[in-house]
Amino acid sequence: MLLERNEVNPEKADKWSITPLCGAVVYGRGGVVRMLLERGGVNPNTAGTVFGQTVFLWAAEHGHEEIVRILLERNDINPNQADDWGQTALLWAAKNGHEGIVRTLLELDDLNPDIADICGRTPLLWAAKYGHEGTVRMLLGRDDVNLKKFDKWRKTALYQAVAYGHEGIVRVLLERGSANPNTTDTGLGQTLFLRAIQSGHEGIVRILLQRKYINLDQADEWGQTPLICAAKGGHEGIVRILLERNDVDPDEANKWGRTPLLQAAANGHKGITGVLLEGNDVCPDGANN
Repeated sequence: MLLERNEVNPEKADKWSITPLCGAVVYGRGGVVRMLLERGGVNPNTAGTVFGQTVFLWAAEHGHEEIVRILLERNDINPNQADDWGQTALLWAAKNGHEGIVRTLLELDDLNPDIADICGRTPLLWAAKYGHEGTVRMLLGRDDVNLKKFDKWRKTALYQAVAYGHEGIVRVLLERGSANPNTTDTGLGQTLFLRAIQSGHEGIVRILLQRKYINLDQADEWGQTPLICAAKGGHEGIVRILLERNDVDPDEANKWGRTPLLQAAANGHKGITGVLLEGNDVCPDGANN
């Protein structure tokens, strides 16, 4: 009824730059979206917020698959258009785990699935961080997705999966040969193996230990080995796993002369202190520098 009147402007926005089309998209009103687009004089590529988001980006972010498909029926939608933060429709969908939209977008011939945001984070990095394994698998099905790409903090998709404890994604990425777990991914010289231990992800530690080239005594820039990190953090299960290995030095100290035993005792981890004292190769009287 309102759209039948010539004096009604379908592009008129409120003080937050929200147009009627934006409002319909955000709340998932597919029928209203069609009606507004058919009215004419409505530009779906107009940025609807101060962050430069178009209605296509809004639909992808909020998981409105029907509206994404409606918009893609038009020939004036650029699937690679990004907002002011460099976030494309695919990045939003991957970040929020909207697998249906990810699948729809990946079917487009002119889509670039590896566009990063202003911080260097690609759709794959975001999906790995938030544990969206299905999305990760879909993205890995493309030949034009770089598994080893890192953001401005030098964090890869594998690093994100390790840091946040997503075992399934870690397995998938390792199977694809995405990275060497001994490679340092941060400014502190910390390997993926050290990151998993520091976060207490025992399952991921076991997964990484299945790799033949894991260096169990590789330390970060502060000289903290995997065993020191586990002892300091109170991760008794990981301490036991490491001590079962023959290639771990249980008495190696960091740059300040602090051994795993000293770290466990100083942080009040009685269980780990007891486990370490069971070994004959640990010196209980060893002092730091």
